[in-house]
Amino acid sequence: MLKLNKKYGVLILAGLILALFSTIPIRLAIASYQSPHPQAILTLGGDPEREEFTAEFAQKHPRLDIWVSSGSPPQQALDIFASADIAKDRFHLDYRAVDTVTNFTSLVDDLKNHQIQHIYLITSGFHMPRARAIATLVLGSQGITFTPISIPSSKPRESIVRIVRDSGRSLLWIVSGRTGASFHPRFREPFYAAR
Repeated sequence: MLKLNKKYGVLILAGLILALFSTIPIRLAIASYQSPHPQAILTLGGDPEREEFTAEFAQKHPRLDIWVSSGSPPQQALDIFASADIAKDRFHLDYRAVDTVTNFTSLVDDLKNHQIQHIYLITSGFHMPRARAIATLVLGSQGITFTPISIPSSKPRESIVRIVRDSGRSLLWIVSGRTGASFHPRFREPFYAAR
């Protein structure tokens, strides 16, 4: 009897995973159809260069609001956007994220509340493969698509191990609402203070 239950448990789990993976591409396709052009900009923190690039990029896209997830300290970020003449009401500085997975999970509800289905995703080139994998899972599961914009970087691409690890954490978030970030003590203080 135990073997039979275990067998059905594995089949049910496999079915759930298959259903999850088949719904994400469908939700991404629907979002792309309904919003073929990005409606906002999301910049992942980690380097002031990303905010500087975003400020210049936003000048060319004056109708788009900007979200910066756990970027430079607030005053530094404000100075960067002010020097590019970006109005304060266009950008949102958010410091809830403690890593790349939580860059997405902490902001996805805000994007949904603003009825955003398509974003420009800005980060460094070395970081983009991992960001794309996470965005596909987290944002895609919520019906939000993205257009990646990579900032050129001389750093080597991140390892496949980091991409797989954070893809797994993204799947964990989809099924449980938790990312596992709280297990690391560094993540208990504000991101910009912990660097």
